[in-house]
Amino acid sequence: MRLFPKEDNFFDYFEQLANKIDEGSQFFLEMTRNHNYSAARVSRLKEIEHEADGIAHKTYERMHKTFLTPLDREDIYALVNKMDDILDHIEGVGIRLHMYKVKRPYDEIIKQAEILSLAVKKIKVVVHGLRNMKNSQMILDGCVEIHTLENAGDVLLRSIITNLFINEHDAIELLKWKEIFERLEEAIDVCESVSNIVGGIVLKHA
Repeated sequence: MRLFPKEDNFFDYFEQLANKIDEGSQFFLEMTRNHNYSAARVSRLKEIEHEADGIAHKTYERMHKTFLTPLDREDIYALVNKMDDILDHIEGVGIRLHMYKVKRPYDEIIKQAEILSLAVKKIKVVVHGLRNMKNSQMILDGCVEIHTLENAGDVLLRSIITNLFINEHDAIELLKWKEIFERLEEAIDVCESVSNIVGGIVLKHA
């Protein structure tokens, strides 16, 4: 028996956070499909983001109180911090959609939200896989899929911005939507950052 056994409940926190991010991305996808950016919807999105923050803070507190952690401390911090960033970006988009009172909806945001949702679901899979490093190949394959989704998001954003400048003749509306689309792409980019951290953890420990 080890005098200071490693505490494995960190994986519970990782999984809870991944589940909460999935909840937030699904909720945002529903908002875009319904073009519902009301104060009530944004308020609920904010609640989900705060719940994710709570899980992140619990993880940091546990990390500081634990002698031996199942993963390197810098990896735990990087993983949780980047995962939490995804919901920060989603919330930021939701807030802007409500504040800016855009005159007409762009269905392209639904396509972006769908890519984001797929990437987050894949993050949920690979994060849940970290509990058992025998899943290393599955996790690495999932990381590749997230990278592919991020590339698809880049391609979509270029197409969206090109069409936006062609079709949107109201300069203020153009600026509003350009910021919204680019910020949502940042959420997809962060998904790739999470996958890179997860992949690094697997290569280090598998």
